[in-house]
Amino acid sequence: MSRDVLLLNQKCAHTLSLFDATSGEELNHLRLPDYPHEFVVDSTGRYAFVGHYGILGADCIGDQGGCSVFVVDLETFTLINTLSTWPYYRIHGLGIDDQDRLYAMSEGHNTLLLFNTPLAQTTPDLAVSSGGYKTHLFALTKAGDWAYGINLLSNTITKFKPHDATFAPIAMIPGRKPEGNSLSADGRTLFISNRDDDSIVAVDTESMTVRTSATTGRDPNRIYRDPKGRLITTNYGESSLSLFDEALAPLGTIQLEAIPIAMSFHPDGEQAFVSLKGDRIAVLDLESGQVRRSFATRAEPDVSCLLVRDH
Repeated sequence: MSRDVLLLNQKCAHTLSLFDATSGEELNHLRLPDYPHEFVVDSTGRYAFVGHYGILGADCIGDQGGCSVFVVDLETFTLINTLSTWPYYRIHGLGIDDQDRLYAMSEGHNTLLLFNTPLAQTTPDLAVSSGGYKTHLFALTKAGDWAYGINLLSNTITKFKPHDATFAPIAMIPGRKPEGNSLSADGRTLFISNRDDDSIVAVDTESMTVRTSATTGRDPNRIYRDPKGRLITTNYGESSLSLFDEALAPLGTIQLEAIPIAMSFHPDGEQAFVSLKGDRIAVLDLESGQVRRSFATRAEPDVSCLLVRDH
């Protein structure tokens, strides 16, 4: 018999937790250094890699932030390794490729750091410039041969090679304050949300030009692709989600009880877990668009991942 467990980072509680996704009961928690943020899980579902952002948000001034990635064993729920990214700070965006190589973005230095064997090493194998300014997030191809930096301060998207520091990044402007991103399965289209334009755009990754665009709710900070193939923006300027197909035809809006921060999906394709302002998780029925239930979390729930565990 299996059990649905939600792995959740709570940024302002500085804590990674496991919740029973059905009852909402917290099963375990791990206190980390202040302001852990984004995380990724390896292909086995055994290990999580948590970036130490080290600050509350991208607009913080006078604090260099963190310079580590924490490796957590999800079976024992213990910290088993710490990867140093020094002297590159504010580790935010993370990625993992089909060989379980880890990529960590230093927002403070616009530098992508590569760890070929993140379970066995403590320092990076390679550092590559993103080609932009204030690189908050990035999209990565499955093989890890291409990356797309999402640059808050230069208002650019940059295409670069994570394994080739001699390649000159290619930049384009998708809109004002790009942040949310989702790369299509074939790698040919990069969907970007522009927070200051209230828009979502489809970027052709070969020509690095905008193919089409659509209007979202206010301040779309993230884009997610649900198991039904729909694109969903979390609208941080209002309590809503905007839905689109891959041609960016609008599919409707889902109203929520509070501002959405982040979301993840159950492998069954039937439900999503939406982190909300007010320290709650809303469990969303993807077919009806209705919230089935919600449960309380620690302070500032953010990134999550649904793990199916055998008893």
